[in-house]
Order: sequence, then structure tokens, then C-alpha cells
Amino acid sequence: MEKSLSGKTALVTGSTSGLGKDLAVALAQAGCRVALNGFGDRAEIEALQARLISDYGVDVFYHGANLMIPSEIGEMMAQIAERLGPIDILVNNAGIQHVSPIEDLAEEKWNAVIAVNLSAAFHATKAVLPGMKARRWGRIINIASAHGLVASPFKSAYVAAKHGLVGLTKVTALEAARDGITCNALCPGYLHTPLVDAQIESQAKSTGVPREKVIEEIILAKHATKEFVTGSQIAAYVLLLCSPAGASTTGSAISIDGGWTSA
Repeated sequence: MEKSLSGKTALVTGSTSGLGKDLAVALAQAGCRVALNGFGDRAEIEALQARLISDYGVDVFYHGANLMIPSEIGEMMAQIAERLGPIDILVNNAGIQHVSPIEDLAEEKWNAVIAVNLSAAFHATKAVLPGMKARRWGRIINIASAHGLVASPFKSAYVAAKHGLVGLTKVTALEAARDGITCNALCPGYLHTPLVDAQIESQAKSTGVPREKVIEEIILAKHATKEFVTGSQIAAYVLLLCSPAGASTTGSAISIDGGWTSA
């Protein structure tokens, strides 16, 4: 699928590290102009930009919009269109997590998780749909989670946001079905990302259980494979959904979870 998406512009939110970075690399390799978004060390972000430009010969633009602020999302979308052209592929990947019993969950934590994991995807989708409809082509891919399909205790905000994201995916797919636009949700199990690594550290510290045991007995307990999902596996699905082979797949919540939701 190398260079199969030449001439397209893709935005991947939360793409300065972890899964989002893997998806941005895969889309650049496929020939996309790529817009990066996220937080992190500026030198590392500039190095990622330079690597994508050097390795794949594509234009790359970075915008550090805070996705909790709708006006910054709007500014980001306008600047991407100006620098790279209209967005053809939107990957709503950015996410944050907070683990707490409901009765102890601070309102600001709830609001932040909903804002980044769900509301930001709505604002970005709303911004790109008119242009995609006018061009009669678009791909919107929401990175949900196995937690968009099932629940776990102490993750009320995250589970609510990811269930909401799956619902937003279905509505977007139905509304845009006659306009050459597809919208799908990918529902991965656990990847060994910085977000998950922070959970591992937190649980190891709070329980006094060694990291390796936390991974095996807590994090991967629901994976039948007992293996992490990888970024390259998720990237392969993104490229498939952007290809002609994915044109009839829309409104789907696709499990990539090592068998988690089969039980």
C-alpha cells in the first residue's frame, strides 16, 4: 500500500507519541501529507517532523492545539487547510485516562476525559464534514477502545467517553453514507503506550505488585492472547479503511483486542 494515499491530507490527533505517532508514520509512508497534533518535547516533535519529511517525502505540519478547547481545534483545522490543503482523512486518536471510583472522581477529571476523548472528536468531525462532502470523499477513523464496547470498574469517564465515541461513529456514518465518506471506530485492547505504562506504574505502586505481574495479571488479564496489541496492527486497519477495500465498511466498531470482548 506504499504511496497509495498520495495527494491526501491526514490529521492524526494525539500523534506526537504512542499509537498516534505510529498512525502518522503509516499514513506518511502511504503518501499522505500529515498534520501532527499533541503535546511533548518540542525538539522531539521537530525531529519526528523532519524524519517524516526525509523518509517519505511528504509535507508535515504540527499544531499543538489543546483539544479541550474548541476554539483551538477550529484554529488548528484552519491552519492545516492553509498549510497542507483540506483534510481528507481524520483520525481522532487523542485520549487521556483517569482511574477512580465514581464517588471519588473529581468533576474536572470527568470533564477533561470527556472533552479530549469524545467532544474533541465531535468538533473535529464537524469541521471536516462539509469539505469532505463537497469533494465526495473522506475517511473518519475514531480510535475508541475495547472500553467502547465493555466496561471495567473505576473508569467511568473513559468508558462513557469511548461508548459515546462509538455512538458518534455510527451517527456520522449514517449521515455521510451517500457522500463518499466512511466513519469507523477501531476498538483496541491494551497497547503498551505511555498512557498504559502510566497505569502500570500507578497500579504497581498502589498495590505493591511488581510491574511484570501487573502486566500479566491485571493489564492483560482479559486478553485471551496474553499479548499487547501493537501500533502496527492498528495502523494496518487504518490503511485498509482508507483504501478501496474499505469503501463499504462504515459505522463499524472493529475489535482488535486479543479476544477481550469475545468472552
